[in-house]
Amino acid sequence: MDLARRGLWRSMLLYRGLLIMLLPAIAWFLIFEYYPMYGVIIAFKKYRILEGIMGSPWVGFDNFERLFRSPQFLNVFRNTILISFYKIIFGFPAPIILALLLNEVRARHFKKVVQTISYLPHFISWVVIAALIRQLLSPTSGVVNYFLIMVGMEPVNFMIEPGFFRPMIVVANIWKDVGWGSIIYLAAISSIDPQLYEAATVDGAGRFRQAISITLPSLAPVIVILFILRVGFLMNAGFEEIFNLYNPITYEVGDIIDTYVYRIGLVEFDYSYSTAIGLFKNVLGLLMLLFTNAIVNRFSEYGIW
Repeated sequence: MDLARRGLWRSMLLYRGLLIMLLPAIAWFLIFEYYPMYGVIIAFKKYRILEGIMGSPWVGFDNFERLFRSPQFLNVFRNTILISFYKIIFGFPAPIILALLLNEVRARHFKKVVQTISYLPHFISWVVIAALIRQLLSPTSGVVNYFLIMVGMEPVNFMIEPGFFRPMIVVANIWKDVGWGSIIYLAAISSIDPQLYEAATVDGAGRFRQAISITLPSLAPVIVILFILRVGFLMNAGFEEIFNLYNPITYEVGDIIDTYVYRIGLVEFDYSYSTAIGLFKNVLGLLMLLFTNAIVNRFSEYGIW
C-alpha cells in the first residue's frame, strides 16, 4: 500500500506540469457541470421561489407519478424515441459513407473542395438553417413547390403538414452534420497501414473490395464507440432544430422531451415537474449507455470501458 502510494505521488510529481494544465478544466467541470446538479433535488420538492430550494416542502415521487400519468408526456416520449431512432438509422451511417467515398477520391483539390463544402453547414446556427428551410419549402415562393408546380402537382405547405415534419428534421440534421462527422472517420482511415492496400492490390482486389475488406474493418472500433455514445444520447432528439422548426400544428409529431421541458419550466413556471422530466430523461439515457456498452463488450472487444 505504501509502495503504491509512493508510486502515485512520484507519478504526480513527474507529471505535475500536465496536472497543473488540467486544473482549469477540472474547475470548469466542477463549477458549471457538477455544482448545478445540486438543483436536481427540486424534482422531489414542490419548489417555491420565495422559500428557495432547501426551504421548499418535500413531495417525494409525486412529480414522477404525475409524469407517468400524463398522456402528453407519453406522446413526447414517443416522439423523442422515434426522431432519435430515425437519426440513428439514416444519420449515423451517412458520415461513414461520405468518408469512404472521399477516401476514394484521387484528385486532391476536388477532395478538399468537397470536404470544405460538406463541413460548412456545421458552423451555421439552427436559427439560420430553419430560416433557409422555411424559404425553400415556402408554398408561395419556395424552390421545392416551384418544381412541384412545374410537374403539374399542387403546392404543399410542408411546415404545417405533420407527415413531413420528422423526415424534414432528419434530412436537415444529416445535411448539417454529415461533413463534420466524417472528420473522425477520415482521420481513422489515414492511420491505416498503406501496406495492407498494396498487398490487396497485388492479390487483385479492386477499390471496392479494399474498402469492404480493409477500410471498414479498420474503422470498426471507431464506429462501435461512436455508436455507443450515440445510443447514450438517444433521449436527446435535438432541441435546437425542433424548437426552430415546429409549431402548434406539428406538436403531435414534433414535440420532444426537451421542448416539453422548456414549455413546462420556462413558460408555465412549473420548475419541479420540468426538473423531474429532465432527470428521468438523463437517467434513462445513462442506463441505455451502460446497457449498450455491456452488449458490445459481450460480443466484441470494442466497448468504451
